[in-house]
Amino acid sequence: MPKSKFGKYIVTELIIPEEKQKIAAAYSKYATRILWMDEDVVPGAFHMNTAWYLKAAATLESKPHVHDTDEIIGFFGNDSKNPYDLGGEIEIWLEDEKHLITRTAMLFVPAGMKHCPLVLRRVDRPIFHFTTVPGGQYVKEEKWQFNY
Repeated sequence: MPKSKFGKYIVTELIIPEEKQKIAAAYSKYATRILWMDEDVVPGAFHMNTAWYLKAAATLESKPHVHDTDEIIGFFGNDSKNPYDLGGEIEIWLEDEKHLITRTAMLFVPAGMKHCPLVLRRVDRPIFHFTTVPGGQYVKEEKWQFNY
């Protein structure tokens, strides 16, 4: 059978960077990672990470950080009859503002904006989560502290 010319652009198995493999056991206590895309998985691709949040927890994103590129963060409920009902409550900090997310949402985080911690306050049913950055890899700089 001839090799596919464009099959290399289709990702159906989880391939994650080594630094994320190191935290996989801790991450699995509250989430299941689904797929990861970046330039190491598909040359030329930008970063996208997907997961199901399964239970309330303080996440591994416990410290504020910044990126040198924009980021979009998504949280989606899974009730097809009421798609805007998140089925939980997520706390996320943008700069020094605490936000409580209870509806399906996408957040735009401009380059250089400190964000997080991210806390799963309540998860009544699985919440689909994704992050995407236009860079080829997910790079964060943890240098900021929030004043609580």
